[in-house]
Amino acid sequence: MVRDSISLPGREVAIPVMGLGTWAWGDRSTWGMDGYDRSYGFETIRAAYERSIASGVTLLDTAEMYGNGESERIIGRLLREDAGNRDRVVVATKFMPFPWRIPFAGALMNSLRASLERLALPFVHLYQIHGPISFRPARTVAAALAAPYHAGLVKAVGVSNYSEREMRAIHAALAESGVPLATNQVEYSLLRTMPEADGLLGACRELGVTLLAYSPMAMGRLTGKYGAANPPQGKRNFAAFPMTEIEPIVSELRRIGAAHGGKSPAQVALNWLICKGAVPIPGAKNAAQAEENAGALGWSLAPDEVAALGRIAKFGQRGLFNRIWQHG
Repeated sequence: MVRDSISLPGREVAIPVMGLGTWAWGDRSTWGMDGYDRSYGFETIRAAYERSIASGVTLLDTAEMYGNGESERIIGRLLREDAGNRDRVVVATKFMPFPWRIPFAGALMNSLRASLERLALPFVHLYQIHGPISFRPARTVAAALAAPYHAGLVKAVGVSNYSEREMRAIHAALAESGVPLATNQVEYSLLRTMPEADGLLGACRELGVTLLAYSPMAMGRLTGKYGAANPPQGKRNFAAFPMTEIEPIVSELRRIGAAHGGKSPAQVALNWLICKGAVPIPGAKNAAQAEENAGALGWSLAPDEVAALGRIAKFGQRGLFNRIWQHG
């Protein structure tokens, strides 16, 4: 039986097995809104939102940093204009824990209230620490997260880009405050299986933490849309392997997709993550992309297909960015 939802530890939060990442909504530097990609704006984003919700993709993941709050503002407008679906939508956002944001607990609470104002919501379902860069003890971070949880401003809490060790520490510290750790959001795809190889995915299963997978299609590289002669545009730093190294994986995705009634490489790549127990959060800037994402739902790869893709997947890249930001 194919599952369609997951219950997060916290206050009655259920999320679908795939979400919608909204980094591109309002972004100009990486995804080129009003820049290199002038094909999308609020109306195409609205169409992506509507198609996603209609497909059961009701988890919207955003952050205060996405477009300097513009992603949250767009979501707030969409929710205000779609009152009929407002109660169906699960909103996750993030706090950027820069070391200079002091005092930490006060900065987090102020940022959360600003996010809630932009989102036009009384609470968010999931509030996450965006990265392990605060240089503060786990108990300090946990106490700051626990305050809005106990105040009813968030229903569940999570982290992002945390290593296994860091995740275990924050999980234990939160438990002391009576708060469960719900999620850890990291980059995970067929071009970056580091979370699996390094033991993070196994630790998530052990602790009851859901792994949210961002850049699940390697910033478009696994969609079949690009090739060596047509590389992606913009500052797509994640999984930045040469397309010549990626094309054999895309070919295998096409072969497996053909055996499942013509599923696309992107749909197979997303389904692979779902089969691994992760919740992928691909982006969508228009209705066609949202429809493409939805094609990953309602079916499942066979175990031997999951294994075959795992054998040709890439571990990922350990560079300076990984050491500073992507610990998980």
